[in-house]
Formats: sequence, C-alpha cells, structure tokens
Amino acid sequence: MDLWQFLFLLADAVPSAIRLTVPLLFAALAGLFAERSGVFDIGLEGKMLAAAFAAAAVAHVTLSPLAGLACAIVVSVLLALLHGFASITHRGNQIVSGVAINFIASGLTATLAIAWFKKGPQTPQLPGEARFGEIAWPFPDLTGDLPVIGWLMSRVLFGHNVLTYVAFLAVPLTWWIIYRTRFGLRLRAVGENPAAVDTAGVSVAFLRYRALVCTGVLCGFAGTYLSIAQSSLFVQDMTAGKGYIALAALIFAKWRPVPVMFACLLFGFLDAVSIRMQGMPVPLIGEVPAQVFMALPYVLTVILLAGFIGKAIPPKAGGVPYTKER
Repeated sequence: MDLWQFLFLLADAVPSAIRLTVPLLFAALAGLFAERSGVFDIGLEGKMLAAAFAAAAVAHVTLSPLAGLACAIVVSVLLALLHGFASITHRGNQIVSGVAINFIASGLTATLAIAWFKKGPQTPQLPGEARFGEIAWPFPDLTGDLPVIGWLMSRVLFGHNVLTYVAFLAVPLTWWIIYRTRFGLRLRAVGENPAAVDTAGVSVAFLRYRALVCTGVLCGFAGTYLSIAQSSLFVQDMTAGKGYIALAALIFAKWRPVPVMFACLLFGFLDAVSIRMQGMPVPLIGEVPAQVFMALPYVLTVILLAGFIGKAIPPKAGGVPYTKER
C-alpha cells in the first residue's frame, strides 16, 4: 500500500468514525452533567448497557424503536437515581457506587436475556421497522457527480439515522444549558463550591439529582443507539468499554461540551481506522499485527487518563459528598 492509498483509506474511514462517535458523544455529555455538579459517575458503562438491553427488548416486543428509546431512558434514569441515592442522599463513595452499577448491569442484562428470550445472553434479531434506520436524503443524485462535495454530502452529512443527528445537536444544546441558563450556572457552582450554593438557598442535593437525571437521559440515548440503531440486537457487554472511553474524552476535553465532541470524534476515528487497517500494511512500516490497531483507542485512553496530554483539573467539589452545615 502506497501513501496515497493509505490517505484514501483514512478518508474512507470518516463516515464510520461518525457512526462510532455517537455513543461516545452521548455518554461523554452525560458524564459532563454529572461531574459538573460534583458527582463522579463511573457508572456510565452500566447505564448504557442497561439502556441497550431495555431498548432492544422493548423494540422486539412492540416493534417500535420509539418505545424502545423511551424504555431505555426510563431504565437509565432509574440507575442514575440509584447512584444518586447512594452517593448524594447517603453520602457513599461515588466511585464504588458507579462500579457497582456497572457490575449490576453487566450481570442482570445477560441473566434477563437468557431468562426471557432463551437465546443465550442476547435478544432476538430485530426487523427493520423496529430499528432506527438511515434517513433517506430527498435529492440523492443532486451532488453525486461533484468530486468532493458529493462525497461530503452523501457519506459524511447524510446517510445516518436520526440518533446521529440528535447526538451532534446535543452538543450546542448542552453548551447553552451549561453556560447560558440559570440551571447551568448553579450546576457549575455546585461542582465548585456547594456550600456557597447552599447558602444562597438552593438545594445542593436536588440540583445534583437533576444533573443525574440529565445523565440518565443521555445514557439512554447512547444505549439505544448501540442496540437498535448501530446494531439490530443486544449482545452481552456490547458497550465494550465505551463508557470508560467517554470518561477519558471528557477529561481530555476538560469538561467542556465542544471539545468533548472533538475528543469523541478522535476516538471514533481511531476505532474506525483500527477496523479498516486490520491485516493491511502501513506505508513506511509494513505489516503490523491487527491487535495493534485494535488496541489504539484503549492505549490513547490510558495515555489521557495518566495525564500525559495536558493537565485536566476537575470540579473542586467533584467526588466529595456534601454535608449541610447546621
């Protein structure tokens, strides 16, 4: 493979990168709401997994992707509230609570799938009408002959399902909520100095619970995308560490919505390239084991979490249970 072929292969990976970015983006924005409020949420993985199972199971029964999405959001929000009950109401360790949710979701989803569907730890294959399919572009041939614009329009901007567009629209919406609303101002304040917020007459616990509800909603979208948009069924542990990668992207982006999007795009692009480069030679290097490319996103996650790429300072009250002064 020469250099030009390699560059064309990288360009061809862009549409796949966008699709692989979507669950990471939903999960990273979910973590942003929780951690901006001062609640560390390691349980993104578990909420995504539970939502993915709920969406696939309900979509299989009702043949409605919207019903699957609604059920996924409900399940994810309930797990988020469980995390809040342990870490906010009872001031438990937030890391332990999040890890416990991951374990519960991993075991419970597989057990319920075996008990309900008798097909092992997975749900049945979903028909097309039970999934979020690609949105048909009304003028597919309008720019097809243009060399660059046609490729951008047909492969990058169009040809995706509705949840893909919702994920990227959630970025400016999150920015507006965090930086331009009273709720966002209080959210940032409670993550930095909850005592000052409490002194102003705002309930710290209620504000953090509201942030966790936002987290649950976004994780519900992430799980739904995995099982009934990107795939057509739920399989055991199908999140495959995406919740942890989303946390790495969140730290890399320093808890800001727009940089979070670009960090998730970077991880999605690396994942897409790792899939396409398996078994193919690299220019100037030659044959590289497929496992090297498969490990790229996870290696970058470790590098980011170790702090080798810049210093990320979390919210000052992050991970610290708040005790109201009497």
